[in-house]
Amino acid sequence: MDALCGSGELGSKFWDSNLSVHTDNPDLTPCFQNSLLAWAPCVYLWAALPCYLFYLRRHHRGYIVLSRLSRLKTALGVLLWCISWADLFYSFHGLVHGWAPAPIFFVTPLVVGVTMLLATLLIQYERLQGVQSSGVLIIFWFLCVLCAIIPFRSKILSAVEKGKISDPFRFSTFYIYFALVLSALILSCFREKPPLFSPKDFDTNPCPETKAGFLSRLSFWWFTKMAILGYKRPLELQDLWSLNKEDRSQMVVQRLLGEWKKQQEKAVRHQAAEAAGKRQSSEGEVLLGGQHQAREPSFLRALLATFSSSFLLSMCFKLIQDLLSFVNPQLLSILIRFISNPMAPTWWGFLVAGLMFVCSVMQTLILHQYFHCIFVMGLRFRTGIIGVIYRKALVITNSVKRESTVGEIVNLMSVDAQRFMDVVPFLNLLWSAPLQIILAMYFLWQNLGPSVLAGIALMILLMPLNGAVAMKMRAFQVEQMKFKDSRIKLMSEILGGIKVLKLYAWEPSFLEQVEGIRQDELRLMRRSAFLHATSTFIWICTPFLVTLITLGVYVSVDQNNVLDAEKAFVSVSLFNILKIPLNMLPQLISNLAQISVSLKRIQHFLSQDELDPQCVERKIITPGYAVTIHNGTFTWARDLPPSLHSLDIQVPKGALVAVVGPVGCGKSSLVSALLGEMEKLEGKVYMKGSVAYVPQQAWIQNCTLQENVLFGQALDPKRYHRALEACALLADLEVLPGGDQTEIGEKVLAKQVYYWRRLTCEQVGAVECLGGQVEGLCRVQGGQRKEEST
Repeated sequence: MDALCGSGELGSKFWDSNLSVHTDNPDLTPCFQNSLLAWAPCVYLWAALPCYLFYLRRHHRGYIVLSRLSRLKTALGVLLWCISWADLFYSFHGLVHGWAPAPIFFVTPLVVGVTMLLATLLIQYERLQGVQSSGVLIIFWFLCVLCAIIPFRSKILSAVEKGKISDPFRFSTFYIYFALVLSALILSCFREKPPLFSPKDFDTNPCPETKAGFLSRLSFWWFTKMAILGYKRPLELQDLWSLNKEDRSQMVVQRLLGEWKKQQEKAVRHQAAEAAGKRQSSEGEVLLGGQHQAREPSFLRALLATFSSSFLLSMCFKLIQDLLSFVNPQLLSILIRFISNPMAPTWWGFLVAGLMFVCSVMQTLILHQYFHCIFVMGLRFRTGIIGVIYRKALVITNSVKRESTVGEIVNLMSVDAQRFMDVVPFLNLLWSAPLQIILAMYFLWQNLGPSVLAGIALMILLMPLNGAVAMKMRAFQVEQMKFKDSRIKLMSEILGGIKVLKLYAWEPSFLEQVEGIRQDELRLMRRSAFLHATSTFIWICTPFLVTLITLGVYVSVDQNNVLDAEKAFVSVSLFNILKIPLNMLPQLISNLAQISVSLKRIQHFLSQDELDPQCVERKIITPGYAVTIHNGTFTWARDLPPSLHSLDIQVPKGALVAVVGPVGCGKSSLVSALLGEMEKLEGKVYMKGSVAYVPQQAWIQNCTLQENVLFGQALDPKRYHRALEACALLADLEVLPGGDQTEIGEKVLAKQVYYWRRLTCEQVGAVECLGGQVEGLCRVQGGQRKEEST
């Protein structure tokens, strides 16, 4: 590096301790300033470029119109590029005229100039990709300003000391460069306008996080209005923002379903390959090779593939935060040595204190970004799992429905999905806790020597105990979930037949059954809680015991080992860092034991058989007919006898058909067969167009009548009025005391309000269709809704 900086009047050494450290007026050498300080921002931008370009290509939001702000940013980038090239040409000018500059004066302008050109092109590329605030460029301009502060001071001090400016041209170009990068930093803090042709947001209360700039996201400034509003008055439901688009079930569930289908396809291909291999192999090879287990689709891999980007981002935040947590103990050691040395320059103490403050601030910012990222990912885990289980429950066969009770499905969507959300914030401890323990032990070894082995031995001795506790808790968890499924199934049956229970006075009998299951469940919960408390107590005491044993051994093994202030304070700070992963380990192990049970339950349910979506043909049908069945035989389950035999039905297009018969004759089974909810044993079923089904059971939300009609959609007055007219509800609204603002609920107004079911019509859009005492089908043909049966 000294050779790169040259010699002579403009040359210098790369590092000079007498100039930079052992002095009351510290400064860096010109070589250090022109090389490392000038290259640091460039290295950052080129290192971040590949990942950032990949991110921009994956997140295209539409282009932004060329605004004044964008023009100013581009102009500043071009001017900085021109300043760098002016320095380069000035060096060539000196070379031509006989005074050869050092090689650093050729390399640095070239590197900085190319980087400024890259930053200028990146500004325009971000505009075309719809980026309103660039965190990468804000950090780049900040590093440029930060690295230019030291040369800013040095050049002024050098000019004052010498009484003249040794190199006026480079002196002038540097201060122009400093003014331009400072202006670029200020301009990059402002946010651009939304992209052109961006989708119109009909949300009345959108989350401000989506439109927040980089600095607002970094400091959570976008949350300030909500905090102020909550301080002034209690928050209400309408005060809360809507979910971000990336957090909504429409996005999350579809992504998870896609990855789960890929896992299912891989499992099918693997099984097909194994079957083909077995057919080709000889009988002896099969006997020697044994029988392989059929590969099942992995729901865990589907989850990791769906949320891998968020998990990797959280890993980066966690890694940086963990490394920064070990900086302060080293700075504390330097600060203690500085205090004990009366001959040390005063600026050392200010520098170390400033570095400790900056390190703590950065650690706080990154830690809270990590928490925000990881908890949002936990929310997405829960949303995706609930959505996938709910969609699976709609398409499972009737034989599976007999095995998977309503209570089990409810438990999967509530208890098991919640366990995933609870364990996600601790997932990074799988690699973070060993990393922190290893680093802490390494620094403690440097500070206390082999005495650290006593603390390591204690932790190793406690690991088998904690492992045994985790295995026992996992066994308790399996039994507890079985009891919970039974209890919820029984409670669902009780609530469904509560009228019969009251009439026959069966409450005490069912109460004993519920209490018996609950007592068994509580017994297991007590054992699990006792084991969890024991494990937590041991691990809470572990940091204190490790500290006590390590320091005690250090003082006892050698009389020359003195526990001075530096060793004591630094060791205690490292032990405090060590305390966090050790305290979190029992909770992590407990959560992993629980989530392994939940994962197997969910994976088993999602791997169950589904109804054949192709059992009802919708593309091909005899002209003039809306519904056709040829020799159809249907059953509710493969192991049950057929419910409908050899059906031949033809319903003409536009006909009104009523199916009448006594209870149990198969009216509902016929409609279910047309909908594809029964298993078809033989025959063909053809249906034309889309179908809306109105069952006998009502499903009404506990809210206003208008909210039941809207069903979560935004109010469109014209469409809403057309829906009411299509359902003939205007007369009923006049009878209700509050009109469409009347509070209704399931089984509350069953006698006054008709049965509702939401359907989609081409003519009226989203409406609520009337039902009655008979099953009904509605068909959409040519923009008009025709009733197939009423």
